[in-house]
Amino acid sequence: MRRILIALAILAFGIIAISAIWIFAGRELSLFLDRFWTREISSMSVHSIAYEGAGTAGTLIINDLRLSLNHTKIPLNIGSTKDNQFALASSGKVFAFGPLSPTAENAPDLTTVPQAGDHPSFVTRRSALSWPTPFDFNFITGQSPSWKRYMYYELLWKKSSGATLEMLWRYEQYFYPGKGWASGFMIREGSTGLVRVNIKE
Repeated sequence: MRRILIALAILAFGIIAISAIWIFAGRELSLFLDRFWTREISSMSVHSIAYEGAGTAGTLIINDLRLSLNHTKIPLNIGSTKDNQFALASSGKVFAFGPLSPTAENAPDLTTVPQAGDHPSFVTRRSALSWPTPFDFNFITGQSPSWKRYMYYELLWKKSSGATLEMLWRYEQYFYPGKGWASGFMIREGSTGLVRVNIKE
């Protein structure tokens, strides 16, 4: 009987410890696991890409999805090249999306479409592990998320020349009881937004 009680006590302690780690370190644990595996939600081809901004920040528009280039530590320059190509530069490397398309009034500053031989794709993924947020309170609306998880948006553009561009955004997604998962574009300072840009010329 004593052995059974000891085993139950150890089991209870283990459950409490795991629950505490999940609550207080769930975000970090999820981020660590995401390095190895995330769940794909959707994958689509890219029909157009556009840019709104002043050249170092702003918004990249992939099809109709708007992705922020603000609040990132990654050095970026977006503009046009001497031969009128819409291009992005980072860490001394340049990736040209394609010739600039004519823009109408109130249209984005720069826009283009994939060229023949290009293979651009856009993939949405989410964390395999969500984390509980029992201590999150919103005193303004009275509604607080009970769970959170990371959402990932990846642009991969391969050109016939062999040049490739990879851009990865990470945001948080909130779960509200009775409403489900909300928009996957919530921002948390220091951990969300554009997190990776890789260019192979």
